[in-house]
Amino acid sequence: MAFRWERTPAVLILEDGTVFSGRAFTQTENNKALGEVVFNTGMTGYQEVLTDPSYKGQIVTMTYPHMGNYGINYADMESRNVQVEAFIVREYHEVPSNWRSEKSLAEFLEESGKIGIEGVDTRALTRHIRLAGAMKGIIAVGVDASDKRTMAELLEEVRNFPGLVGIDMVRHVTCREPYLWLHGKPQPKKEWDPQFSGYRIAALDFGVKYNILRNLERRGCQILVFPANTPAEVILSYNPDGIFLSNGPGDPAAVTYAVETVKKLLGTRPMFGICLGHQLIGLALGGRTFKLKFGHRGINQPVKDLSTGKIEITSQNHGFCVDLDSLDTSSVRLTHINLNDETLEGLEHRDIPLFCVQYHPEAAPGPHDATYLFDRFIEMIRKHKNLSGM
Repeated sequence: MAFRWERTPAVLILEDGTVFSGRAFTQTENNKALGEVVFNTGMTGYQEVLTDPSYKGQIVTMTYPHMGNYGINYADMESRNVQVEAFIVREYHEVPSNWRSEKSLAEFLEESGKIGIEGVDTRALTRHIRLAGAMKGIIAVGVDASDKRTMAELLEEVRNFPGLVGIDMVRHVTCREPYLWLHGKPQPKKEWDPQFSGYRIAALDFGVKYNILRNLERRGCQILVFPANTPAEVILSYNPDGIFLSNGPGDPAAVTYAVETVKKLLGTRPMFGICLGHQLIGLALGGRTFKLKFGHRGINQPVKDLSTGKIEITSQNHGFCVDLDSLDTSSVRLTHINLNDETLEGLEHRDIPLFCVQYHPEAAPGPHDATYLFDRFIEMIRKHKNLSGM
């Protein structure tokens, strides 16, 4: 691997005019990146962050200062490609040191044409976002912050960028046709494997993370993954034992077709939703969603289970939330809340087999406190099949 001691100057300009200077540690044909600038508090797991489809449309800042030290390995991918629009770190480590590493972080970003910049004061940037809220930003490589004319043009460009509110980002990350997840990877099949015993799960792909599918398969399931715009009638024609609604990026209220599909699927099969899937269920049940000031992104978010009083340390990545006051509590029971800001983190239906959580129980990266939720889903399917005689 060639060392790249030379770094090209780069700037980050936020929509409020704030400027942060840094240096590009990648070499790509693209010299600009637009997106919503957010931060993630995880000390590890940058590969999982980069490949999480929920980050589509976002420029991600890592609060931990040292990134790249353990490299990249393809076994830990959460999707096929890098999903973030660009990556901001305090200090990039050029030489990875890990027996599992297959390439450097810079090489990985370059494969997808994504910009990575270092030397940014990430503590100041994170504090600014916490105080002012997540906002639109643009990264430009090869630009001197003293060039007032160029800086003014870049500021105008970022202010004209539509952002994420009201925008359907799911269409950029969902699969284009159904596929079977089997033996730990996507298979070029569109039907159930007749040789595979166990429960059959229909998963609606709004930007699904691979480790969710791995967790379901470890529990004896085979999973057919469907594009986000698949009609409810088509999904039910496959006669699944359970329905899973995945995580995904952007504003849930903009994914109106998915909300309508979920409404039609409610009560037909046991249903489990994670993150965006949780938000879509909330909308389908008549609730509302709203944008959080700066979102929850990291692997250390405390959540309280209201049934047991137990506190879980969870992995999270979302900028929108279901308004808990908008839900009809005569039919919906609130099950989990975030202890940092008391926003809704989970709910279940009182009459039909359905539950969902805002956080990520697949724990990649992150704690394993919430993996019991996959077992709960399997048990719900088992009970439903026994009661219905299916």
